[in-house]
Amino acid sequence: MRKFAFILMTLTAACSTQPNHVGNPLLLPLNALGSSLGNATYNATRGKVEVYVKTNHPALIADIQGGGGPALTKVYDIADVPKPVRAEHTLQLQSDLALYASNLDALVVAIMVVSG
Repeated sequence: MRKFAFILMTLTAACSTQPNHVGNPLLLPLNALGSSLGNATYNATRGKVEVYVKTNHPALIADIQGGGGPALTKVYDIADVPKPVRAEHTLQLQSDLALYASNLDALVVAIMVVSG
């Protein structure tokens, strides 16, 4: 009976309604599952973007330099970049064009930063 009371008190004390850095410890397994599913989705999207960037790099650089084009639109679609953000992000890509022309991974990261 003492063990049951101790466990019950521990669990109810852990379920604070105040903000904390851990959250509800009873929900940690569900949070871990949600994080792993989110990471799997992100990694799959990043893989698709990486393949597209590597196979279409010259066209992407030309589209970025020109302010847009079919290759850039396609990679934005693959990464699920919101349409209202695309024009502004293209301007940001143009400002670092020399980096992205020589570093494919930097271009992948720059695209994934604004992905949905």
